[in-house]
Amino acid sequence: MRKMTQLASAIALGLVGSAHAEVPAALQKINHILVIFEENRSFDSMYGTFPGADGLANAGATATQVDRAGKPYATLPQPLNNYVKPPVPDARFPADLANKPFLLEGYVPKVDKTPDMIHEFWREQLQIDGGKMDKYVAYSTSGGLVMGYYDGTGTHAWQLAHDYALGDRMFHSAFGGSFLNHSYLVCSCAFRWPDAPEAIVAQIAPDGTILKDGQVTADGYAVNTSRSVYLHAPGDTNPAVLVPPQTLPHIGDRLDDKGVSWAWYSGGYNDAMAGKPDRLFQFHHQPMAYFKNLAPGTPGQKAHLKDASDLMAAIDAGTLPAVAFYKPIGALNQHPGYANVADGDAHLADVIARLQKSPNWADTLVIVTYDEHGGAWDHVAPPHRDAWGPGTRVPLLAIGPMVKKGFIDHTSYDFGSILRTIELRFGAEPVTQTDGTATPMTNLLQ
Repeated sequence: MRKMTQLASAIALGLVGSAHAEVPAALQKINHILVIFEENRSFDSMYGTFPGADGLANAGATATQVDRAGKPYATLPQPLNNYVKPPVPDARFPADLANKPFLLEGYVPKVDKTPDMIHEFWREQLQIDGGKMDKYVAYSTSGGLVMGYYDGTGTHAWQLAHDYALGDRMFHSAFGGSFLNHSYLVCSCAFRWPDAPEAIVAQIAPDGTILKDGQVTADGYAVNTSRSVYLHAPGDTNPAVLVPPQTLPHIGDRLDDKGVSWAWYSGGYNDAMAGKPDRLFQFHHQPMAYFKNLAPGTPGQKAHLKDASDLMAAIDAGTLPAVAFYKPIGALNQHPGYANVADGDAHLADVIARLQKSPNWADTLVIVTYDEHGGAWDHVAPPHRDAWGPGTRVPLLAIGPMVKKGFIDHTSYDFGSILRTIELRFGAEPVTQTDGTATPMTNLLQ
C-alpha cells in the first residue's frame, strides 16, 4: 500500500477539511468566484486612511523607522530613483521628510508613477524585524519611499470598499515578491528547482545575514523572480536559468478532479504566446505556465490558460467558469515603477461595472487582492504560519451580491484562504496542508 502523504494523513485525522465537507451556508448561493490579483501595495500604503479600518492612526511605534543597528533615523532618507544606476535622489521629494508615514499625493499624484522598491524573500523578513515593522527603510534600496501612502478618497476602489466589504487582515502568503506569491496563490507552494545553477543560488549566514542574494534557496526552492522554461521573454535563450517543469498539484488539478470549470486569464497572454509580448507583460506573473500539465500545446493549456479578452467576452456572455483568476496586464496592475494607481483603479471599476451587467452577476463573488507589499511598509505584524510566511499586510476587497455591505472584516487571511474558500464551495480536496487549514472567507459573506 502506498504510504499516505502528510496532507492525506491530516485529512484522515480530521485535521484538514476534505472534499466531502458540507458547503458552508454563506457559500451555497455562489456559483462563480473571480479572483483579481493586483500588484505590489501594502494595506497602509493604499487604505491606511480608510474610515474604520486598522490604519495609520494605530501605527504607534512601528511608524518610527530605525537603521540596521536599531537607531531611529533623524529624518527619512530621501526617496531614490532606482531606475538609474547607481540610484540617485528623486528630486520630486524633499531630503528632510519626517521619520513617519507621509502622503505621496503632494509629490507624486496617482496618475504618475513612483519608483519601484525592492521586495525580496529574505529582505522582507529583515524589514518585518520580528514583528516590530521598523526596518522597512533600513533594508530598502529606495530610501524613505517605503513610508509613502496614498489617500484613496474618491477612487473607484474606495467606493467599492464602502459599497461592499474591505478586509484589513489579509497578508500575502510568502515572504518576498510577486513570483513566489503567485505560486502560493495557485498551489500553496514554492516551485522546486533542485539543480539550479550555483550562480543564482542564494547564500544565507546562520544569523540571517544575506551573504549572496539569489533566486533559489540552498535546498532548491525558487523564491525570487524566475521565469518558466515554458513561457519566458524572447531574450531568455539559456534554459539552464529557467524554472524547470513543475509537477506539484495546483488548484486547477483539484477542480479538474471534481469536474469544475476554471481558467487563468491574463492581460497580454495571446501576444506573449505568439512571441510578441507587450513590453509590460510580466512572465513571472503567470504561475500556471510553470506546470507540466499546462505546457504550451497541452489540452490543459488550451482549456484553461486564456487572454484577458476571453474573460471580458465570458463576462458579457454570462459564460464565466466556476473559478476564474484574472491578472491585469502590467500597465493596469498598479505596480510601482511601471504602472500608476489611477489607471489600475479605473480598470478595476470597468471590470466590476461589466460584471454587474453580466448574467453571471447574481451568483458571483469577486475577491480583489494584491500579490505582495512591493517593499512598502505596513504597521500590522503578520501572524506566523511557517518558514515561508505570511508576509506584509495587503488590501482585500470582496465584491458581489452575497457580500456584506459596508463591512470591514478583521479576520486574518492569506492566499490559502482564497483556495480554501474555492475548495469548500466546490467540494475540492485541499492542494496542500497550508490551504487545507487556512481560514475560509465566509465572514465576508451574508
